[in-house]
Amino acid sequence: MELGIQGRRALVTGASRGLGAAIAVALAAEGAEVLAVARQLERLEELAAAHAAAPGTAGGSITPRVCDLADPAAIEALGASLLATDILVINTGGPPPGLAADIPDTIWSRQFESMFLSAIRLTRLTLPGMRQRRFGRIIVVISSGVIQPIPNLAVSNALRAAVVGWAKTLAGEVAGDGVTVNCVAPGRIATQRVAELDAARASREGISRDEVERQSRESIPVGRYGEPAEFAAVATFLAGNRSSYVTGDIIRVDGGMIRSV
Repeated sequence: MELGIQGRRALVTGASRGLGAAIAVALAAEGAEVLAVARQLERLEELAAAHAAAPGTAGGSITPRVCDLADPAAIEALGASLLATDILVINTGGPPPGLAADIPDTIWSRQFESMFLSAIRLTRLTLPGMRQRRFGRIIVVISSGVIQPIPNLAVSNALRAAVVGWAKTLAGEVAGDGVTVNCVAPGRIATQRVAELDAARASREGISRDEVERQSRESIPVGRYGEPAEFAAVATFLAGNRSSYVTGDIIRVDGGMIRSV
């Protein structure tokens, strides 16, 4: 299926590893010119080099760019690149785990900057160009915790839910300009972040990580963790021409894990 992504300019945040890296690779493989944004330049350069060496791509590229999403000035410095962006993928790093009653103000404030306000700032700088070109795709990577709260991840559950409310509101405001806004909710995807959370749960409950993974697999109808490339494939579809009538939605990529309707 031709997605109409070739030659489009994409910007992917949190692209140094996990879901962000997988989305950057998938978009570039479809021919997009991807600006891969994260705090760690070395990882971004490795990602770009791996893509350049991979066979069978559609002429796309990955260009590294360092940016700390918790720093408003760093986002402002992306201004020209954001104005030229057709596809904005907002993927923020996972916050530290913790119980809702125990998290101090300092963590709430910093994570609000990096997880919520960063999305507002990135979009504010990107939308004028999208509206002028009458084409835009804003894709927000969230968490299954916005649908079914995840124990010990209070910050993620709360702030990503706020992002969903903002994204749904924005979708109605910009749909007439040819801009779609969608959220994608991963289930248990085999990323470093999920491995870290599994290890933390194992330590907290005094069980092995293998046991944590076994229990998690039993809760997933497909019977396994997802692959980052499987998640990225859905995000890439939303970035193209074929998804033009899909907006304001939460798309689950979870192997059936989330049981609510």
